[in-house]
Formats: sequence, structure tokens, C-alpha cells
Amino acid sequence: MSTFNQTCPNPSTFLLTGIPGLEPEHVWISIPFCLMYVIALLGNGTVLFVVKQEETLHEPMYYFLSMLAVIDLVFSTAIVPKMLSIFWLDSREISFEACFLQMFFIHTFTVVESGVLLVMSLDRYVAICNPLRYNTIVTSPKIAQIGLLSLARGVGVVTPLTCLLTSLPYCKMNVIPHS
Repeated sequence: MSTFNQTCPNPSTFLLTGIPGLEPEHVWISIPFCLMYVIALLGNGTVLFVVKQEETLHEPMYYFLSMLAVIDLVFSTAIVPKMLSIFWLDSREISFEACFLQMFFIHTFTVVESGVLLVMSLDRYVAICNPLRYNTIVTSPKIAQIGLLSLARGVGVVTPLTCLLTSLPYCKMNVIPHS
């Protein structure tokens, strides 16, 4: 196996093909993606701005919504700009490191999102079953700890997988048949 790795270096770039067979329509296909990206940026930015500015929204439920807004911003920003560069600028190359960095962010924040959704359901459970003790059980420092724990869980789960994938040889083909 080690001789195979030495004779087969990893490619410096991967080629993204966009949507095969629909290359002439890439400009038209990109318009909805661009609009949805702008809407995601504006909507999530508005949620974050309103929660930060309005003192009455400094409560656990709104902190969790803010966490989901940040996760959605990371998802959108990790995927859509490169996709739009493929559609608009025909910039199909992505470096080996950038490809794995993009994969790391997508999978890490998928795990983080699942953790935040789990904690949101636990928050609602406590609010329904123990309404009188809710404010003592769910506090702002606990929410911060839970958010950081979700992030640490995501990084801890995805980092070893990404490291293992970057150490594999990619010899045969460096064309990825999607955006």
C-alpha cells in the first residue's frame, strides 16, 4: 500500500462539472441559487440583528434560533459562492485543500445543527414539563456551554474523518460530476 501511495500523488486540483449536460443553461440555473443565497444572507442576518438589538429576545429560545441562523449562514457560504463561480465564471477548478475544507465545514455544521435541534427539543420539553423551574434549569451560561459543546462535537466527529480522507490517494480521476 505504501508503494502505491508513493507512485500516485494526490491531484493539486479537482474539477467540478456543474450540472452535466446543461452547460448552456448554467446562467439561468444560477439565478434561483443566487436569489436564495441573498435571501438566506438577508433573512439570517436580520434574525441575528433583531435578537442582538432587542433586549426582550435575550432568552433561550431566541439564542437557539440565533445558533440555527449562524449555522445556515455557514452552510450557504460554504457551498453557494463556489457553485455560482462555476455557473457564472466557468471556474471549475477547486484546490485539493479547499475541497476538503468545504467538506469539513458542511459535515461539521450538519452535526452541529443536529445537536442544536436536539437541545431545542429538550428546551421545549423542560418548558412544558417544568414551567416553574424553567428559568433555573435553562440559563444563558448553560446555553453558551451547550452551543460550544455542539460545536466541539461536530469538530470532534468530522476532523478524524477528514484527516483520513485527505490521506487517501486520488489517482484515477479528479473530476467531480456535480457542483
